[in-house]
Amino acid sequence: MSKLDIAPAEAAQPSVDLDAYFARIGYDGPREPTLDVLRALHQKHPDAIPFENLDVLLGKAISLDPAQVDAKLIAAGRGGYCYEQNGLFKRVLTALGFEVTGLMARVLWMVPDHLPPRPRSHMVLAVRIPGDDTTWLADVGFGGCVLTGPLALFSDAVQATPNGDFRILPVDDLGGERQVQASLSGRWAATYQVALGAWADQDYEQANFYTYAHPSSHFTFSLTAGRTTPTARYALKNNRLTWRDAGGALVEQRDLSAEELETTLREVLGLPVQPAWRPLIEQIVGWGTAA
Repeated sequence: MSKLDIAPAEAAQPSVDLDAYFARIGYDGPREPTLDVLRALHQKHPDAIPFENLDVLLGKAISLDPAQVDAKLIAAGRGGYCYEQNGLFKRVLTALGFEVTGLMARVLWMVPDHLPPRPRSHMVLAVRIPGDDTTWLADVGFGGCVLTGPLALFSDAVQATPNGDFRILPVDDLGGERQVQASLSGRWAATYQVALGAWADQDYEQANFYTYAHPSSHFTFSLTAGRTTPTARYALKNNRLTWRDAGGALVEQRDLSAEELETTLREVLGLPVQPAWRPLIEQIVGWGTAA
């Protein structure tokens, strides 16, 4: 049973070119607000549009203006991080007639237990299909452990996705927050904790500014990139490539040379690598995995 109020589809949401978006992700199916459509789009998006923060490392501000997001992620063949990815996905789902609300989550993934909690900084979506009370968690912008299918937000059961099992458990001492966990090599690993208060589009501007500009944001001093295909998960932390199969089992993990990193960005993640990126790529290799 849902515990979250979701507003009806917002007629005032900025438009999106659905034809261009569907061509970008390779989707040619129905255009109606059904669970099958949500699942299909949720799987195809992170395969086609990688997660990456290269513009931050190149000293560029990250715009959440819909036209600029679409020019980057759709027209230019680039990727982006959560505000860009899920902001785009929110507009697509709304245009199709889904009821969508933005939420905020606190990232727990790979954060050592002894460190203080990070601020809430990760955008996710609560989605409802018209006429159905189930609230679905959608998230196409979480790097190498991104969801490839929606999850029932208020179910405690183990839920299968095309790329591994997840579960969402209550955190009773934090106002009903829900913790998302991924099955990883035989153990459960926390990814993030979802707060249930709705966020308007403009609410993300301040968090986005922190993410690309504040010196304590890891996006300002290390590469985080990833792509998830139907058969594999690829994640880059600086020059370290981690490759897992669709079920989450580790296939390979190794450090890349500058040439290998450039090739991985182009051929594995599918990014249109520019010659101007080469000095940054060499710098990233120098950072190694300690940054």
